[in-house]
Amino acid sequence: MLRTVLLAIVVGTLVSLFANVATTVYLHRTLAHRALTLRPAVTQAFRSVIWISTGSRPRQWVAVHRKHHAFTDVAGDPHSPVLNGWIKVQMLNVQMYRGEARNPATVARYAKDLPPTRLDRVYYDHALVGLAVGVGALCFVFGWQVGLLASFVHVNLYLGGSAAVNAIGHHFGSRPYDNSAGNLQWLALITAGEGLHNNHHAAPTSAKLAHRWFEIDPGWYVIKVLTWLRLAKVRLADLRLTQSARGRTAA
Repeated sequence: MLRTVLLAIVVGTLVSLFANVATTVYLHRTLAHRALTLRPAVTQAFRSVIWISTGSRPRQWVAVHRKHHAFTDVAGDPHSPVLNGWIKVQMLNVQMYRGEARNPATVARYAKDLPPTRLDRVYYDHALVGLAVGVGALCFVFGWQVGLLASFVHVNLYLGGSAAVNAIGHHFGSRPYDNSAGNLQWLALITAGEGLHNNHHAAPTSAKLAHRWFEIDPGWYVIKVLTWLRLAKVRLADLRLTQSARGRTAA
């Protein structure tokens, strides 16, 4: 039994790792902020990982995130700990996300550049099917006990980490730039770089979230490998700070 549990923890953690990499590289940096472009084959690979590991619909994820940037920590932010308290956002982040993602007006306004494709209609818009495929694959490869336990581990790690970026990442951490987000290196290691949230809000179009030599952005390492293989192209080579971030830095 102990061996089964340990194997499930390892497998679930690896699944969450892949899901977090796909989320930050594809959903966040590529789609939401257009910080890089990916080859079609890589795009479909990331979409498949998202589909079977999270069930997220890319255009909904992008719409909610872009609205968060448009109304960061003010009325209209889908998941602000400043407005709701960080504990509430940590506990109810999924509910807050789903409520905004299902708002047709939000999707129409903030993801109008991502119309549904044929693959969306056939595969990717069917979240429960994708999750069933993912859980089924784990059960087929590792047996039903490990598969189900690993799925449980993954769900808690992934959803907990995503919630922490929105909740803890807008309440705690260092703030080298003038915005309400914080940098938390330990959270960045868990979420493939997303914990460097103050940096991201200071330069949202940057494909690299680490701005200083001692900061570690695992997602950037994946992007670098993809660029070396000519499977990805970074849009902006230099760091472009927002006006408020430039003002704080100059001061």
